[in-house]
Amino acid sequence: MKVVILAGGFGTRLMEETESRPKPMVEIGGKPILWHIMKIYENYGFNDFVICLGYKGKIIKDYFLNFYYNSSDFTIDLTTNNLTIHNSSSESFKVTLVETGLDTNTAGRIKRVKPYLDNETFMMTYGDGLSDINLHELIAFHKSKSKIATLTSVQIPGRYGNIDMSDDGMVRLFHEKPDGDGMWINGGFFILEPEVFNYLNGDVDEIQWEKGPLLEIAKNNELAAFKHYGFWKCMDALRDRTELEEIWKTGKAKWKKW
Repeated sequence: MKVVILAGGFGTRLMEETESRPKPMVEIGGKPILWHIMKIYENYGFNDFVICLGYKGKIIKDYFLNFYYNSSDFTIDLTTNNLTIHNSSSESFKVTLVETGLDTNTAGRIKRVKPYLDNETFMMTYGDGLSDINLHELIAFHKSKSKIATLTSVQIPGRYGNIDMSDDGMVRLFHEKPDGDGMWINGGFFILEPEVFNYLNGDVDEIQWEKGPLLEIAKNNELAAFKHYGFWKCMDALRDRTELEEIWKTGKAKWKKW
């Protein structure tokens, strides 16, 4: 099963990092978050990736074009340009890099990679989200529902502490960063059948996947939601990148299953 990764957005809310590189190339622990996402999938046996490029896509292309050599010890004879590889710690990824347009929205990006998916069931996720999701359980859930699309739903914790106080200013109860309000949100990590492309007809370059096709799929009762109760974190802003970096430094990053 192939894995599509949306990696073409501008990352405007992380401009401190994305002025010079696309968001999926922002590093956690010295590796692009894109690499971390791919390792999550590889851990479950999925290593055939289709990456949707857009903003500063050349940087992602250069990263993979040079990945093998940058992961290897080698000798190069500059007289003949003959290269001898001694050993390599490269990955077993197969990566298809597709230019899907600078300003193309997510629905258009998905449509443009259709020729590379062999009319088969495929997985898809965003290029900025990490999780300890069990992909085998996700796939089993998708098959059990017999729908054309399954998304992974997650709950996020509250960002700030809550204070319950009386009118005279006395604190009755304090919660430091309580659980969220019980709402489940879209956390990515989709399983999609080829039939989703029936919802991507016509010019969809300006349409957001979540606000167009996915809504129609849901209206037709063809969208299932797999509830993930474990770790999930989206790198939406600089504070998120800092938090993920701190988690990685502990040596106990929950998404690291490899």
